[in-house]
Amino acid sequence: MYTKILLFMSGLFFLACGNPSDTSPMQKNDSISTSKAPMTGAFRSRTLFENPYANIPAQCYIETSYGTQNACLFCHSNAAARKALGNTLPQAGLDSAIGNLQLDYAFGPVNSFAVSPNKNPWENTIFPHKLDEELQKLDINTSEWDMKTYIKQDNWQEAYNKKQGEPTHSDSGIKDDPFRLFPALNPASLPADSDGFVRTQNQEEALFGDEIGQNTGWRSIDFMPYGIFTPHSGSVSGVYIRLDSKFMKDESGAFDLQIYKTNLSLLEKAIQDRLQTHELYYAGLARDTKIDRGLFPLKTEFAHPLHYVDVDADMYSSHQNKFPGLRANRVKEIRYMVKYKMFYPGEAISKDEDAPLYYNSKETWIDNGAGWWMSGFIEDAEGSLRGQTSEELMQCVGCHSSTYGFEPEHFTSGTGNTIDTVWSFARKFADDSGWGEMNYLRYSKNLNAKDDETSGFANMGDPLNREAQMGEYRYFLDHVVGASLFGDMPKSMERYLHSVIQKSNGYSDTMPSLEFSSVSKLKEIQTLRLKLIREFTHKKDYLDKNRYIQSALLYPTRSESLDAAAGYKKVVVTQRYTKGKDYFGEVPFTFKYYRDTNESYTHMDDITPYAIGDIITDRPYDKSETILKGVGTTPTLIIENGDNYDSEYLPILQYPQIFEK
Repeated sequence: MYTKILLFMSGLFFLACGNPSDTSPMQKNDSISTSKAPMTGAFRSRTLFENPYANIPAQCYIETSYGTQNACLFCHSNAAARKALGNTLPQAGLDSAIGNLQLDYAFGPVNSFAVSPNKNPWENTIFPHKLDEELQKLDINTSEWDMKTYIKQDNWQEAYNKKQGEPTHSDSGIKDDPFRLFPALNPASLPADSDGFVRTQNQEEALFGDEIGQNTGWRSIDFMPYGIFTPHSGSVSGVYIRLDSKFMKDESGAFDLQIYKTNLSLLEKAIQDRLQTHELYYAGLARDTKIDRGLFPLKTEFAHPLHYVDVDADMYSSHQNKFPGLRANRVKEIRYMVKYKMFYPGEAISKDEDAPLYYNSKETWIDNGAGWWMSGFIEDAEGSLRGQTSEELMQCVGCHSSTYGFEPEHFTSGTGNTIDTVWSFARKFADDSGWGEMNYLRYSKNLNAKDDETSGFANMGDPLNREAQMGEYRYFLDHVVGASLFGDMPKSMERYLHSVIQKSNGYSDTMPSLEFSSVSKLKEIQTLRLKLIREFTHKKDYLDKNRYIQSALLYPTRSESLDAAAGYKKVVVTQRYTKGKDYFGEVPFTFKYYRDTNESYTHMDDITPYAIGDIITDRPYDKSETILKGVGTTPTLIIENGDNYDSEYLPILQYPQIFEK
């Protein structure tokens, strides 16, 4: 079936590995417990969900401001698939069956009997008043919330303590355990040490002892963020990787930290497509394991805690960690992935949109359709973590999937920018600079900042994107003219740009504010804003005197961060995650209708027109009795081969690492 589906999302990055049982405090064997229940799920149609299109995130439904805000290119590109670099989803026109998802809102239906994906299902985002109405029904007074205290409360440790099975294993192996795939990463062992390795005081949680301490095998990753989980978005991440224990051992079977470092370095090269011709196999006990370009080896794990933003964070202030980042003690989610099967780009096939999902609702995990099991744990109404429902987990598949052959075949999703369905590792900073806790460009607090002032400073520059030969953040600003994939711009960031982009500072014009009095006026303003943003980055005014990215472009004020946390908590206490996790209070203008006659479209009925300024709830689709029936037909207004279009975006940084000067 035709699979033109516009996907965007988040997210993300995860996994888990089945590791050894104890023999001594310093070293453990690798026997896999035979008492573990098999990973058994069931194939079920996604039409059983309230929203069969949870894989299409809210960002995909925004307008592109006449093509001046192309957030689409950062997910929907051809480059990784063209290079066969762990991806089989060319989404910018290279595959005629998928189409060009930068140019069209080509949402494809499950089948002719299902609800249309061309209707925006993310109610919390486009109808925030409905969320407020649910709070009123629950008699909740949000003005009484103390968000400063709430985000500093640790809910991760409580969830980790519910974990069963061997402490070194992420898989409890227990049938019907809702925490079965909770990552074996104890938050009490964080932060990671200066080399990125997570070490523990609890010998039962360690795989081996090294010269520094008891090593869990987990290693933290610091990578270049953009557009999704960033301080301005209200969510920040930590990401941790762990390989199967054979990658940690020398040829005699003894644990060896240097061997493990070597193998992680080889993996980094494989994912970032910079292997040397002689680098064919991993080292040590894994010497017979071929290095697959663009692919993670079997049993690779990722753990991904998604935190609230705390501009005064002190969670990782110990261990001589100069830059603790903005990660609150409280997490929104704990996400996890483990690779259980190898698939290769040459095995790609077309997928049937009506094919089923494979998941286990009692054990709260889902098969992503490309060789990984995924699980997630999210806040319940009281703020404790619970296993996510299958529909909630389907949101993860929107990014973390691909098209590979399965027996039996089942539904897959995904984006064109991930490498082996993982988003973060390809964006890792080079070598040792990328092994460490995620700190969002070495954020340091401004102790004198008022609540309405930018909260801190960056202590790092803008790394060059390898293909674009331009700073990664500069490239994002030049195409999105906003802080996130929603095309929105926080007030503090807007205020900063207005203060800098002035004719008196040598710009061709002064940064205009958005106006919505007419379509022609808004078009004029958006075109000018794009032009001025590019002048701003070209003049390098987005960098400070140290060549670090200007803090206002990255970090919110304390008030903005707490307001965003309170907005998300509205979703938490109502448990309306299936209605969307993105709450703005006021609907962003990118979800509103501003088109003139020659660019117009109606509602799905092909009759009812939109008025200027209406919230876009749905778009028309193909009604013909062809293979295209049900597929969206509205153009995005991004111009193919125009200066805001890029079909070949690849999220990999220059090596050796170079920064904008």
